[in-house]
Amino acid sequence: MVKKNRVGTDRLHLWLMLALTFSTGVIDAVGYLGLDRVFTGNMTGNVVLLGMAFAGGAELPILRPALALVFFMVGAALAGRVLRKGPEGWSGRTSSTLLTVTVGLTGLAVYVALVDVHAEEVLGSITTSVLATMMGIQAATAKRLKVAEITTVVVTSTITGLASDSRLAGGKSPFWARRASAIALIMAGAVVGALTLSVGLWLGVAVSALLSAVVTLLGHLRHRQDRQADLAEKTRESALR
Repeated sequence: MVKKNRVGTDRLHLWLMLALTFSTGVIDAVGYLGLDRVFTGNMTGNVVLLGMAFAGGAELPILRPALALVFFMVGAALAGRVLRKGPEGWSGRTSSTLLTVTVGLTGLAVYVALVDVHAEEVLGSITTSVLATMMGIQAATAKRLKVAEITTVVVTSTITGLASDSRLAGGKSPFWARRASAIALIMAGAVVGALTLSVGLWLGVAVSALLSAVVTLLGHLRHRQDRQADLAEKTRESALR
């Protein structure tokens, strides 16, 4: 008999996506404060920055936000291509895309720890572009999992839903707990990311890499457990026929 999971798979997926939301807050703080005001997870911020820069905004960056926007889309496109042929929910393909994020962030943490990315413009641009690519992969993976109200990279729609569906607005406040959690966690992640810069640029990236590793491992283990449970159930049904 397969042991029943203490936590439902859907709820576990929610917790894992909330952990990645926190991770995004860390990465965006590192990018904005430590790498020339670049958002590598929240692309809305980059679009706004570029618009202001094109209008003549004083000393606003153009190259790195533009590269981040492009490479975020590249990461999302690559992940979308990999995941499109997979089944709904968590699958081996989901584990592979999140593992890619883990490996990419780990490698980048080592890179920024060993190389002074502020020494040359191109080094910093490489760093923000890789970060944006990893965040694009993460966002596409979260979208594929379809955890309601959790995108892991932006909370504007989450804040809108929290307010517009609230009892104050005459609604029934659906998903209020996960919406509020996502908002709080991305903010908490930004706080942590800002604090890690006092140690070094690498630390915030390493924290996000660790979180991605934990999410990937827990998600993959539950996926295997669910597959074993489904197989055991099918075997039992076949034996009863």
